[in-house]
Order: sequence, then C-alpha cells, then structure tokens
Amino acid sequence: MDQLFVDKMESGLNDLGISLSNRKMEQFYQYYELLTEWNKVMNLTAITKMEEVVSKHFIDSLSLVRVVHDLQEGAARLIDVGTGAGFPGIPLKIVFPNLRITLLDSLNKRIKFLDEVIRSLGLEEIAAVHGRAEDSGRNPEYREQYDYCVSRAVANASTLSEYCLPFVKVGGCFVAYKSGKIEEELEQGRKAVKLLGGEIQQTEHFHLTSADADRTLVVICKKEKTPKRFPRKAGVPAKEPM
Repeated sequence: MDQLFVDKMESGLNDLGISLSNRKMEQFYQYYELLTEWNKVMNLTAITKMEEVVSKHFIDSLSLVRVVHDLQEGAARLIDVGTGAGFPGIPLKIVFPNLRITLLDSLNKRIKFLDEVIRSLGLEEIAAVHGRAEDSGRNPEYREQYDYCVSRAVANASTLSEYCLPFVKVGGCFVAYKSGKIEEELEQGRKAVKLLGGEIQQTEHFHLTSADADRTLVVICKKEKTPKRFPRKAGVPAKEPM
C-alpha cells in the first residue's frame, strides 16, 4: 500500500475525527486501484490522480459525519441515489460496516463495476441496484424504506428532492452533497421539499481543505409521507422542476 495514499487519507480523516484500522485502509486502497483500472475502459470518473481521489471522492463522501453523528449505532438503512462509481455509499460502508446500504444507478455498466468492488472488498449488507430514481421511488421494495438517503448527483434542490425524498421513511433524512453555497437554490426548492413531505433542517457549509473546495451538506428531514403522485415519471423531474 502506497504510503502517500495513507498519509493523504489520514490527514483528511483527522479533520472528520475518523480513524481507520489497517484493514479498512487497505479496502480504500483496493477501491482506488479498482477505480483507476476500470476507468481505463469505461468512464467512471474524471478524477483519477491519487491525491484527488482521496480528497474529492473518499474524504468528501465521509463528510456526512459532519451532520449525521450516529452512523455507528444500530443497523440503519441508507440508499445512495445516482451513486455512479460508488460515492458516497461505498466509503460510508467501509467506515461504518453496520450500515445496510443500497447503491442505485441508472447505468448497468456501473452496476457491474460496483458489484466487483463489493466482491473484491468483501463487503456485506450492501447491494448495487440498476434503476432510475423515478421508477425505484415508486417500488414498494424501496419507497419510504430508508433511514437515510444520500446523493452527490448533479441536480437542483427541487429535482434532487423529488428523486430522493420518496425513499426516506417518515422521521428519516435526505442529505444532499452540494458544491459551494446554495442559498438561492434552496430557497427556490423549499416549496418542492414541503410538497414532498420534507423540511430543510440544516445546511452545513465547509471547506474541503485537501481539495481546496467549498462544499455544503443539505439535511432535509422527512416529516410526512410523500404524496403518491411523486416521483413523476422518468425524465419529468429534470425537465420540469416543481
């Protein structure tokens, strides 16, 4: 295992108050190797330099601990919507193996990569599922079944909330990973969030030091059930935000 990788990881983890066993550090390094190897034949990420993968993918994914403080307790269910190459779901699973995680993505080739990561790292109670958020959000197997929904997908707050809030059970939370400060976007999305049964509870602005980037975590709590008419059919939330 590369010592520079370990040093970069430990530096970023210290900011979050996280320490890893050797086994977990090895899992992260194996994940990095799989990501860069598979990325040669399929477009998983534009970020491939080791230092940037550590800061912009691994540490950024784990920043959830800034707003959710009980991830180590119990066996909470978490769904990562639009997971792509597995962020933030797989880093969260490595650090918090008690979490029961669903990785949802609309591209089947990404699911094959995620399945290989899960197998190679020996992860349990985690599944990669092929599907669109709009369809899966109507499926009783997933609808309002999760304590937490997370997403780093690029979409405005209104659209992202329509994708994600249907998965969250009443009393649970949806946490959106956003770049920079997004007050105006949130203000525009507030009506949609309320209509979907949610309430914006917290916005946590922070500087991702290792990546020199401003980030915001938006915590939306589920106060009541999402009306049955949401999410709308595939493609509509992005084209016609509420």
